[in-house]
Amino acid sequence: MRIARRFFITGLISAMAGAAPGFAQTLGEVETRANVDYGRHDGEALLGDAYMPKAPGKYPAVITVHGGGWQGGAKSAYRFWGPWLAQRGYVVFSIDYRLVKPGKKMFPESVQDVRAAVQFMRSRAAEFKVDPDRIALMGDSAGAHLAALVALGGDAFANAYQDDPYAAVSAKVKAVIPVYGVFDMTQQWDHDLLNRPGDNIAEKYLGAPPSTDRKLYFDGSPLSYAVKSNSSVSVLLANGTEDDVVDRAQTDAFFLALKQSGNFVRRYVMQGAGHYWLTDPIDEAGSYAGLFAPRLLRFLGERL
Repeated sequence: MRIARRFFITGLISAMAGAAPGFAQTLGEVETRANVDYGRHDGEALLGDAYMPKAPGKYPAVITVHGGGWQGGAKSAYRFWGPWLAQRGYVVFSIDYRLVKPGKKMFPESVQDVRAAVQFMRSRAAEFKVDPDRIALMGDSAGAHLAALVALGGDAFANAYQDDPYAAVSAKVKAVIPVYGVFDMTQQWDHDLLNRPGDNIAEKYLGAPPSTDRKLYFDGSPLSYAVKSNSSVSVLLANGTEDDVVDRAQTDAFFLALKQSGNFVRRYVMQGAGHYWLTDPIDEAGSYAGLFAPRLLRFLGERL
C-alpha cells in the first residue's frame, strides 16, 4: 500500500512538472497596442504590435520577427506568443519589416529595420514598461536569420539611417531565440537551387548569386558573426528533424560555432517536426509550439 501510494505521489509530481506551461501560475491581464510606428526607412512606415502585462512594472522584452522567406509573412504570426508571454511577465513587440519585391533585393535593409525596432523599444522603454537592459530577439525561418544577424552582428549594419530619431541608441540584446533559421546563406542558396527551382529565396534576398559576390553571402550569414567578441549573447536554438525548407545542417553548424565562440547556447531538436511550427497555437493538442513553450520560458527566466 505504501509503495503504491509512493508511486502515485511520484507520478502526480511528474505530471505537474510536465503539465501545460503556466500550471499553478497566476496569469496576468494583457494590454495590446496595434500598429505602433517604430520608424520610417526610405519613406516606408515600419509597424509593430505590442503586447504588455497590464499591471505597472518594468518587464523584460522579446522582439519577434516573422518568417516568410524574406518575401512574405506578417507581424500577426506572433498573435499567439504575444499574449501568452505577456500573461507571464514579458513585453512582446512583434514587427513587420520591408520585404523582397520583384527585382528588388532587401539586404541589408531588413536587417536595419530589425535594428531600428530594438533601438525604438530601448528608447521608449518607460512607455512600454520595458527594462531596457533586458531585451531579446526571437524569430522563425527568415525571421530567425534576421534576429540572429542583429543579435550577433548588428553593429556591422549601423549608421545606415542617420536621420532615425534613435540612430545613436544601442541595438545590442541580451539573448536571441532563432528557430529553424537560415544561418549560412551559401548553404541556403545551394539548397534553393535544388529544391526551389525558379524561386531561389537566398539570391532574391541578397540580390546576386554567390558566383558574383561571395563576400555578400559571408556578410549576410549569422554564422559569420559567431565569434568570441559576440559571446555575451545567450542563444536558444530549435529546429525539427523533418524540415525540408531549411536544412537542419545549418543549425548543426551554427550550434557548433556558438559553442566554439563561448556563447551560452542551448538547442532543442523536435522529433518529427518540419518547418513553420513555431507560430502554431501554443495550446493546441500536439502542438510543437506548445512543446517548445516551457523550454523558452525557462531560457528567458535564466538568461534575460
